Amino acid sequence: MRSTRTDPSGPSDRDDGRAPRTAVDAFRSLMSGFPSGVAVVTTVDGSGAPRGLTCTSMCGVGLHPPSLLVCVDNRSGTLRALCESGAFAVNLLHTGGRSTAETFATRGRDRFAEVAWEPTARYRVPRLTEDAHATAECRVLRTHPAGDHTVVIGAVEEVLSRPGAPLLYGRRRFADWSRLAEPTTGER
Repeated sequence: MRSTRTDPSGPSDRDDGRAPRTAVDAFRSLMSGFPSGVAVVTTVDGSGAPRGLTCTSMCGVGLHPPSLLVCVDNRSGTLRALCESGAFAVNLLHTGGRSTAETFATRGRDRFAEVAWEPTARYRVPRLTEDAHATAECRVLRTHPAGDHTVVIGAVEEVLSRPGAPLLYGRRRFADWSRLAEPTTGER
């Protein structure tokens, strides 16, 4: 087992002879070993234009009320729109949604021109109609700054779902359940 210090103040002693990794690189490596589902978080800005981003930092919070959280980069225009509108949708992608995940992870694209979507009934935020196996329409309960991201907690107001295996992301790649369980090259 290797040890990598995450203290950014200095290098660590390593037994494998490689140069030490920075705290950020070590943390990215740690988190890549924790596979998660892939979601596209969507909302609308003040003019009603759709906004969205790919998110793998999402989890359930509680049942009373049903709530979830997403973590969004503070530099994101989607975060600003989400806070202004007070509502968002979490679209859980199915295995056929990889290109949509990549589209919403890329800056400078007209993301909504490349996917099928419609506004949700309650808050009129975008729901992906072809690439999501489930969508949760949420009302913002609170936000909490956390370093370079903001934790957004939402009350789940409505859930729409249809059959489909979830798309996963782990070890820096997209996969379905069986493929993600296979070791990557050089990993034992």
